[in-house]
Amino acid sequence: MSISLEEVNRIAKLARLSFNETEKQKLQTELSSILEYVDQLKEIESKVEPQLFDDPDAVNLMRDDVAIKIEDTEEFLKQAPGREGKFVKVKSVLE
Repeated sequence: MSISLEEVNRIAKLARLSFNETEKQKLQTELSSILEYVDQLKEIESKVEPQLFDDPDAVNLMRDDVAIKIEDTEEFLKQAPGREGKFVKVKSVLE
């Protein structure tokens, strides 16, 4: 599909852009090649059957969320990047 210079002018006007004649020629060529590529994609799309991405045999691989009591809290707090007393200190979420 080819695009005319009038269409390039109309698109430039709608976008409130100004181009010299050389730039308009270049845009005409580039836009025409883009539209030709889109036409090719449309042709391919009509020949390809859509595939479902929902796999009925899929298994949830997540583990159960189980709370574990930590006996040695001091050992746990040593691993924290920051602490304040017996609490883990994190960056403020709400300011």
